[in-house]
Amino acid sequence: MSPRRSPEPHTPVRLAIVDDSRSQRDGWVLLLGSQEDFELVGQAGDGAQALALARREPLDVIVMDIQMPRVNGLVAAERITADKRVREFGPPPRIVLVTAVDLDAYVPGAAMAGAYAVLYKDVDPEGLFETIREAAAYRGERDPSGE
Repeated sequence: MSPRRSPEPHTPVRLAIVDDSRSQRDGWVLLLGSQEDFELVGQAGDGAQALALARREPLDVIVMDIQMPRVNGLVAAERITADKRVREFGPPPRIVLVTAVDLDAYVPGAAMAGAYAVLYKDVDPEGLFETIREAAAYRGERDPSGE
């Protein structure tokens, strides 16, 4: 049985936070840690580390910055959703991308990369919590090839 989220409502959402800014990650940890139904499984500072984490830990949702050095969030989302080792745990984690800049510029690329949603970093907490819960409950699977 996969350790990922089951359909039971009391099962915690297994989360990872990915952002190159340590202070931003710390803020996400405080915010998301306030929710009893969220379990923070890990953190990463770039997309390459996010892929490594997703290969090690079964995750329901990854909250990931788009603009990062080395491997950005769009590239990482595509790699994570298509990775065979990640899929050994079951369907890949849903990815919620966050950005501090023009959201509209990233939506098409995020959709192509298999991301569940794209939000501004200054999203109100309830909106973020709702998006994470919806992403975790999503049972469909997007084909990373776009077909």
